[in-house]
Parts: sequence; structure tokens; C-alpha cells
Amino acid sequence: MKAPSDTVESMSTTPPSTRRGDGPSNGPAPAAIEARGLRRRFGSFTAVDGLDLVVPRGSVYGLLGPNGAGKSTVVRMLTTLLRPTAGEARVMGHDLRREPHRVRSAIGVAGQYASVDENLTGAENMLLFARLTGLSRPDCRTRADELLTAFDLTGAARKQVRGYSGGMRRRLDLAVSLVAAPPLVFLDEPTTGLDPRTREQMWDVVTDLVARGTTVLLTTQYLAEADRLADRIGIIDHGCMIAEGTADELKDRVGSSTLTLTFASTADEDRGVRLVTEIMGRGAPVQRTAGRVHVLLAAGTSAAATDVLVALRGQEIAPVAVSVDRPSLDSVFLALTRHDPEPDTQEAPASRTGTEENA
Repeated sequence: MKAPSDTVESMSTTPPSTRRGDGPSNGPAPAAIEARGLRRRFGSFTAVDGLDLVVPRGSVYGLLGPNGAGKSTVVRMLTTLLRPTAGEARVMGHDLRREPHRVRSAIGVAGQYASVDENLTGAENMLLFARLTGLSRPDCRTRADELLTAFDLTGAARKQVRGYSGGMRRRLDLAVSLVAAPPLVFLDEPTTGLDPRTREQMWDVVTDLVARGTTVLLTTQYLAEADRLADRIGIIDHGCMIAEGTADELKDRVGSSTLTLTFASTADEDRGVRLVTEIMGRGAPVQRTAGRVHVLLAAGTSAAATDVLVALRGQEIAPVAVSVDRPSLDSVFLALTRHDPEPDTQEAPASRTGTEENA
């Protein structure tokens, strides 16, 4: 795939025909997604239970959760593929229940499983989707060529999709979802099963989309993916939103930073510990392990690290190494859901498996 800057230049977000889905603007634009009390039941099982969600335009919203949390069910409801049992939502200003056709005209969807026809070539898939959006034949070819180039698929455009790798299928799937240049794109675990290099390429594509003004709702099990891409993150478990905020806000909410000091001698270490205790108080959580001093900084007290370093310098105690480690999203995820984050997996075929219970 091309470098991000090249991709931005080559991938227009506006097709040859007039962009659809937004309509004229009078005053401030509403949020891309506004949902209140969304609920979906399957018999006696509640997959999504009273979910509230607001996604600002021009942002990436990351929806995190363990397998079975309800992430994919939320996406299916917001993309009109599944009718909510209760609740209401507006997508790009359109009522989800009363205007599903307008919602569909304003969105693009790329799921965790490639939806393209593996018996067609990449180019044929692009042309098929372009025609389904209502573009003229000349415009279809123009748009198809543009997106195949942007997603580095030109060399494989005349090959049947059945011969594509999982990463190539995923890129083609995302490309066809952008044929109509939708202002809002849903990416439902788009990098599941991809190798780290291909995942990085997909991240570059998402970054480019947002730089051009597209709003993205991203569901993922990969914490690094949300940390890198998302402006705001919602954590969902058992169908409920249990936490929401920026990555930094979530880290501050559930964890403490750790100040680690390494000294050149045991004498300096002893003096350093005494000084830290004086500054932080006798009950301060200070640990000594393998020649290092670890000071736990409670949320909102990170300024204490500066106080410690200034005091050490004043006493002419010079640590040979200093680090402040913030909580990771992995620790946030574990603390809030009591589930370990899903491990990375290597690239896998993009055939569809699974059931609604795994949504």
C-alpha cells in the first residue's frame, strides 16, 4: 500500500456524481450518530441493553469490548441491518426507524468478513458496487480505478478475489464501501486476523479517511488499534456501555502511573527512598526491586513526579534513569471488563464464520 500522504492525494472522498446522504446544511451539523436507549433482544437473550452513543462528525469513535459484548449487534442496528427492539437513533441526521433508506445512502460498511464476490475479479467487484450506488458507466470506471489505485490493488485488479490474501480482500472490502464516498463509515473489526504489517496499512487508510472529513465508527478487540486511531472510546460489555472517554481519560480513571528511579549506588538509592517518603508521605506506595525504586502515583497526582525530581536534584542525588509509565488500555480493559484483551492473530482467510452470539 502506498504511504499515507500518497493515499490521501489519490483517494478522493467525492465520487464523480453528486455526493449523497447529507442534504443541505442549515446551522451546526448534528452529530454523525446519536443513539439513546438502544436495545436488541434475541428471544430471552439481550445482546444490547439500553445503549447511549454520540459520535461527533469528522472523528474516529472506537467501540471496544470482548467477544460477545454486543459490538457487532450495535453496528448492525445503526446500519439498518437489524431493527432495534427498543430505543431511537439518528445517523447523519436521519431517523433510523423512519428513514432507513436515507441512512443507507449516507453510510459505508466494511465488516470483519469480506463481503465481496470471490468469483469476480477485484475490478469487477468495484464496478458492480459502483453500479449499485447509481453511478453512470463512465463514472463507475473512473471511481473503480481511483479506489483500486488508492488501496494498492491495481496489480491484482484482473485477478479473481478467491486468489487474494486475507489482507487484500479486506482492503478491497473497504474500497467498495467507499465507492459512493459516504460521510460515515462503519468498520466492524476490520483488521481481525490480519498480520501486523497489513494491520498497519489499514490504520493508515483509516487515518487518511478522517483527514478528508469522513467519520468512522470502529469496533475492535485490539487495544493498540483504538489507542492509535480513536478520538473517543466506548467500552461495551454484556450489551452495556460501561465506560466512555478519550484514551487518556480512561487510563486516568482506572489506573495509576508509576515513577521508576534507578540509582548508581545503594547509598543514593537509600537517600532517594527517604526523600521520596518525605515528599509523598510515610504511607506512599514505594517499592524497591532489583536496584530500582518504584513510586505509585495515584490518578491526578502525576505532578508529584516533578516534585520528587526537583528535590533529588536539590540534594545532589542524580538517578541514572527515570521513567513514568502510564496505565495502558490493556489494563483499562482488564479492570473494567475483567476480560484479558484478545491476543493478536496472524493473517487468516477472510471467509465468514460465526453467529450472532459472537457479535
